[in-house]
Amino acid sequence: MQILIINGPNLNLLGKRETNIYGNQPFEEYLTELKGKYKNFDIHYFQSNVEGEIINKLQEVGFSYTGIVLNAGGYTHTSIAIADAVAAIKTPVVEVHISNIFAREDFRHVSLLGKNCIGSISGFGMKSYDLALDYFSK
Repeated sequence: MQILIINGPNLNLLGKRETNIYGNQPFEEYLTELKGKYKNFDIHYFQSNVEGEIINKLQEVGFSYTGIVLNAGGYTHTSIAIADAVAAIKTPVVEVHISNIFAREDFRHVSLLGKNCIGSISGFGMKSYDLALDYFSK
C-alpha cells in the first residue's frame, strides 16, 4: 500500500515554530516512528510551502496511491485550488491538523478541503497522522 503524507506551508518548521501549539518534535523524526509502526505501508512524504506544488503532487499520485494524508496548513482555510485538486483525484484523502482548529482563531474553523476528503482529524498533535494511517490500515 502506497501512502503519501503531504504537509503544507510552515510545517517544515515543526519542532521549532510555536512549540506551545505544535510541539517540539521535527516531522521527519515522527515520520521515522510512523514508518516503524506501519511497516506494511510504503509511506512517502512531501512538504511544500507552495500551493501549486501541493496541487501537482496530489495530481501526480492521486490516481495510483492507496491513500493520502493531507495537512494543508493555512491553505486549508484559503485554497479553493487545493480543494478542487482533492475533488478531482480518485485516491482517498484524510485531512489532518496537529492543533484543534476549532479551538483557535475563527478563520481556522472553516476548511475548504474537508468536504472533498473522506474524513478530518484535528487536535491530537502528531498523533493525528497516526490516526489517519490507522484508517487506511483497516
